[in-house]
Amino acid sequence: MNETLKILLALIVFLTLVMGLELVVGYAIYYDLDFENQQRFSAMLSQRTELLAGLGLLCMTILGSAFVIAYQIHVKGLLKVVEGIRIILNAHSSHRLEPVGPPEIRLLVRAVNELAEHSETLARDLEAKIARAKSSVEEEKNRLAALMSELSQGVLVCNAGGRILLYNERARQALAAPDSSRDGATPSLVGLGRSIFAIVDRNLLAHALESVQARLEKSEADPNAQFVFTSRSGQFIRVRMAPVLATAGTTASDDGPSAKPQTAVSGFVMTLENITHTFELDSTRDMLLQSLTEGSRAALANIRAAVETLSDYPDCEPVHRDRFIQVIREEARNLSGKLDKTTADYADSLKTRWPLEEMLGVDAITAARRRIESLLGLSTPAETEALDDSLWIKADSYTLVQALTYLAGRLKDEYEVREVYFNLSRHARIAELDLVWAGPVLSQQTLYGWEMDPMRIGGQDSPLTLRDVTERHGAEIVYMVEKSRQRPFFRFLLPMAKPARPSLDAPIRYGESRPEFYDFDLFKQTDDTPEFDHLALTDLSYTVIDTETTGLDPSAGDEIVSIGAVRIVNNRLLRYEIYEQLVDPRRPIAAMSEAVHGISNEMLRGQPTIDEVLPQFYEYCDETVLVGHNAAFDLRFLQMKEAQTGIRFTQPVLDTLLLSEVLHPKQESHALEAIAERLGVSVVARHTALGDALVTGEVFLRMIPLLAAHGIHTLGDARTAAEKIYAKVKY
Repeated sequence: MNETLKILLALIVFLTLVMGLELVVGYAIYYDLDFENQQRFSAMLSQRTELLAGLGLLCMTILGSAFVIAYQIHVKGLLKVVEGIRIILNAHSSHRLEPVGPPEIRLLVRAVNELAEHSETLARDLEAKIARAKSSVEEEKNRLAALMSELSQGVLVCNAGGRILLYNERARQALAAPDSSRDGATPSLVGLGRSIFAIVDRNLLAHALESVQARLEKSEADPNAQFVFTSRSGQFIRVRMAPVLATAGTTASDDGPSAKPQTAVSGFVMTLENITHTFELDSTRDMLLQSLTEGSRAALANIRAAVETLSDYPDCEPVHRDRFIQVIREEARNLSGKLDKTTADYADSLKTRWPLEEMLGVDAITAARRRIESLLGLSTPAETEALDDSLWIKADSYTLVQALTYLAGRLKDEYEVREVYFNLSRHARIAELDLVWAGPVLSQQTLYGWEMDPMRIGGQDSPLTLRDVTERHGAEIVYMVEKSRQRPFFRFLLPMAKPARPSLDAPIRYGESRPEFYDFDLFKQTDDTPEFDHLALTDLSYTVIDTETTGLDPSAGDEIVSIGAVRIVNNRLLRYEIYEQLVDPRRPIAAMSEAVHGISNEMLRGQPTIDEVLPQFYEYCDETVLVGHNAAFDLRFLQMKEAQTGIRFTQPVLDTLLLSEVLHPKQESHALEAIAERLGVSVVARHTALGDALVTGEVFLRMIPLLAAHGIHTLGDARTAAEKIYAKVKY
């Protein structure tokens, strides 16, 4: 019931009781008088009707005002205290009540704050003890996270229903959606709680699981299954599937009480390997073999026929002999030319590749500096180096460090060089790693000689030469002299690589040391049911969304310029499974809007349009409940694009603005900043789509236990409560 209507009804009841009491008292006095006095009393009242009515109205006004003031002070103040206590109990233990109302209520507020302070101290002590008790578990957890992030293969772990509960960055890269090279975040189909069937064909996985189950039933030593599938980006992925077993029960033998445990597949582990390059290399070699066999068959047949003819007819006429010899010469020349061309075209495919690892170039330089200083005693001053610390190279770090140390040793022994420096920079797709010294200028022949000599490093002989090392890396080494300072240097031209792990900016930006790539509680969850309304709020997956726009009126042509979103799975905000994308609105941004969100027209040039973005964003939100603050605004912009894009967001929606009205009807403000302050959520990057989505997600997680305290446990309960607050909002 509306609060104003509630106060009005209470006031009417109060005044009615007062008037009724006055009438009863007046009637009792009138009834106690004798007949003559009753006549006089009636005559006196009839002569002063207007005065009595005015006095009565004045009395009622005074009493009504006093009632409203008393209600505001005593009742509303107490209700605010109740809301604050619920916040302390269920959402934000550091929240403290503001003194309101008369001295008695203020004393109550002070006592509640003291109790909350005492409880928080006890809770803090208890948390410290729990943290100490589970430190070993956390250590194992962090060890798992570190191991997963450093594995060279992609790893996915799924429960029996195909929901992803663990993955690493390699798996995300291997299964990346197409167009992942475009600036901005693109939705990844790999995420906690997502279905593996959106990535791999369901029938293919079912067949692999049947094979695993059959091997388990036969008690084979290796129950694993292997298969290959094509990812969305057209890559060939080889999968090795291993079962995760759980004890399902026991079976007893008829001859005795011995029991044998039975196992059931509660999930499976998939290791992923991108074999596209290997497949292409094998295909190239097959084509090469085919071209060499089939393409040479005719030439060899002609040569063979000519040779056999000359052997069978040694006395043939010179003209015919010359003709056969000419055939042999031409066919041999053609065959030789074809072999030379094949060798040139497929030289890379014919080489045996040494396995190279992706690593930061500065890591290789650090190892080389350490080895040069310890083995050779040379100085390698770091302050003079020009290093690109973001540059990744493909290298065999051991032999590369050997080569750098070998060159430094030759410079020391033959030219008495005492200091060497390193530079690292990029040129197109090549990494340039320089070994620089201040000293004598060498001849080009010196490097040629050093390349072919076996490497001797600190008294240790290596079977490799410098030429062997460069060939292993598919690299080149050149000798140059810097013109400006006349400093000579050796330059290694090495193949570059893309970083194989998340950017180091991500933990700084989102405040966590490692991505949340695992959640083993998902082992307990089965497939989602379409009847979301009957599911508990704690069992649902959510996508928290926010948009920034050119203006506030989509019907007048305003457009989305930025979309930000983050997922909530198993009551955890997955800060590393975000969606953030700028959108070209094809129209200018209003100055007022630009002042709010800081997105300029220049920032949007070259960005994808809403037609390209919405299909990706819809896929990111699939099978989740949408959450937003003032969500009707964001949904209205999305709904305006339904006819244009064919994308309809039909998921259930929860609005933290309306839920705040449900939880705290006595509070003056329900703005996002005010709610965040009440619930103890830090506001960062306000008025950016992703920043607001992250804050809204934190606020919503704090609201879930508060909703439970109000008897709101399921999605249907929450939607019904929100609709009662603002029934005109339609999603």
